[in-house]
Amino acid sequence: MNIHQITFSPTGGTRRVSELLCQGFADNSSFTELCTKEDHLKYPIVAADDLAVISMPVYAGRVPALAVERLKGIKANGARCVIVAVYGNRAYEDALVEMQDVARAMGFQVIAGVAAIAEHSICRMYGAGRPDEEDAKELTSFGADIIKKVKNGQTCDSLMLPGNRPYKQGCNGPYPVADDACTECGTCAGECPSGAISVDNPKGNNQELCIGCMRCVSVCPAHARGIGERLNQLTAFLAPLCCERKKNELFI
Repeated sequence: MNIHQITFSPTGGTRRVSELLCQGFADNSSFTELCTKEDHLKYPIVAADDLAVISMPVYAGRVPALAVERLKGIKANGARCVIVAVYGNRAYEDALVEMQDVARAMGFQVIAGVAAIAEHSICRMYGAGRPDEEDAKELTSFGADIIKKVKNGQTCDSLMLPGNRPYKQGCNGPYPVADDACTECGTCAGECPSGAISVDNPKGNNQELCIGCMRCVSVCPAHARGIGERLNQLTAFLAPLCCERKKNELFI
């Protein structure tokens, strides 16, 4: 059995959660990052007896459409999978059931689900530093429980997960742009997974393509990209929703 970590991790939190979870497997795993330029995508070969750990960020209670689109490029071949929804300490709402539906439609057997917290990708003070040491212990423990189920040959076709069908309406934005500190180095354009930033005009942003993932903000060496005054508004709006520490959850 091979273990495949498959993530869409624009700012690194989702990947870190996946890594900690897979530490509990005590087995080596391969890694596939879907949050990259389209021409850099490399899909794993998943065999029927393999295990895939599919981790995605949650945006306004949903998973990014681009992440789902890219995930569908992988052939499931009836393999077992774990779905992991990573959110910024607000709520994951319909993300897990959406991931479950997508994975099943692809041909995966969804044997477990995890909802985990990482630092909020926009308002970084919410969930700051997470996953932290406490999270690391818990996620590794989740991984041990999951791999035990796998090695016992257990399945879970009727896995019940929280969320609604139909899913809630998603939302767009906010769309980050560069300020005067921008050196036009082009790092953001080279890293943007949706191609929303042009190499010829790296200060701008094509809002028709941008998914608001904040990849450009996280990789900018000059810290020149952001959402401006919208950050203060969003921070105030989220304050009562994000102030209490949320717990990681395992569904198995």
